[in-house]
Amino acid sequence: MAQRLQVVLGRLVLSWTFLLPSFWQGKAGPAPSPVQTQTQKPLPAGPPAPQSTHYPILLLGFGNQPNWSVRIGLKGPERFDREGYPPIPLEPADVTHEPSGQGWTYHAKDSATGALVAVHLSREACTDATNDTLTTTSPLGGKYSFKISIDHAQIGSLKGCGRIATELFPKINNRPEQQDDDDAKKKPPVPVSSVSKFQSPISIAYLDASQQIVFKRGSIVRTVPGGSGSDLSASHDGKRLLFVRQGGAVRTINEYDYDSHSVKELLRGDVRSPRWSPDDSRIAYLNQQGGKWQIWAFPSSDSTKAAVLSSDSFESIQDWADPHTLLGTTPNQVALAWIAEDGRATQTLPIKDLCEPDFACGGMLTARLHPTNPDLVLVSAAFLRPPTGTPAVENGQAGALFFYEFHSKRRSVLTLPNLSATDGEWSRDGFQILFTGTDSAKRRTTYRVFWDGIGLQKYAPGTSLVVGL
Repeated sequence: MAQRLQVVLGRLVLSWTFLLPSFWQGKAGPAPSPVQTQTQKPLPAGPPAPQSTHYPILLLGFGNQPNWSVRIGLKGPERFDREGYPPIPLEPADVTHEPSGQGWTYHAKDSATGALVAVHLSREACTDATNDTLTTTSPLGGKYSFKISIDHAQIGSLKGCGRIATELFPKINNRPEQQDDDDAKKKPPVPVSSVSKFQSPISIAYLDASQQIVFKRGSIVRTVPGGSGSDLSASHDGKRLLFVRQGGAVRTINEYDYDSHSVKELLRGDVRSPRWSPDDSRIAYLNQQGGKWQIWAFPSSDSTKAAVLSSDSFESIQDWADPHTLLGTTPNQVALAWIAEDGRATQTLPIKDLCEPDFACGGMLTARLHPTNPDLVLVSAAFLRPPTGTPAVENGQAGALFFYEFHSKRRSVLTLPNLSATDGEWSRDGFQILFTGTDSAKRRTTYRVFWDGIGLQKYAPGTSLVVGL
């Protein structure tokens, strides 16, 4: 009985061994013939999945010592900021994506000078910056999410860190109802200045329409007694004003005191261009001796102690670089010269390097150093090729204002639509430019604009304005 059972079970196993493959083949259809197998072609491969060439989040790159930052928007780098300099608008170009998927190189152009800019971003922990320049708070864990470097063809290379910074960019509103608002579409966006904190001048002086000297402190306006004058220079404490008056062949340097509303003569002779030192302790001026305009100086409290500082010849005194150094121009506006206490030039810059090939720095030249950054100067000159709409009303020339950086030699014009600009001056906070603007109808008044070229407005009803406090 046991032997019979074994034989039956063995036959069943053999039957299922042969029947199961045939059963499943029938369910799946007939097997292909050898000929069909040889002629069957593989299906064509589909296109590769698209890969983004940049990191699709709004980012802020930054570094310290010196402080700098670069904003990277959806199209690429948009603005490059450095402490003590006006912001640089950037024109985004192409983006290169590294094969690793963890790095991007953004290419751009300096909108003002055309210099090439490259920003490299990599997704890795970064400790190259202690803060993001907008706040002194350090990142959680002491590390940022990205490493970043920026290379500017004129300024050089800077390294730092990066973080996601969507709060710095305009909000994107995708509400459908706004797409139908034709009026909103036609309105161009209103430019917003990068200057968020500034201090308007408290004390200023200027010439009114009748060429009388006006001294304004706060809301109180006073006319300096005694007639007209020129070569205005306000003290940094905002209480005194130097100016020159001429009677026949004789000039006098005078001091107006705001509190007492009185004028005092300091010097008489062939003198001009008085300038307060940064701490108001000294006054420098030009004194013609032996046919040369020499630089002289005296303590502001005692003009009888006036003495020669440099016996060389100068065209003008432009500014004080620091309490011990004057910035002047050599005869015929050949060069800017930094004059030390011993009367020697410690540094010179040819005027042609400062101005050419875009500007003519002749009789309209003024050069004002930034209040806190000696590498940056505001220059008033004349356009050689004026932009469309700029009136040529300054003896047939169109006045221009531009910034110049001594170290990088970067020059950028301050765009002032439909105005000829002269006599540019810094506010004491260094964020505002005040200048005499003339329109096509030859109407002259003082304007104010932020150093990024935004916020242009009329400021005072006069010309040749200087800032005290």
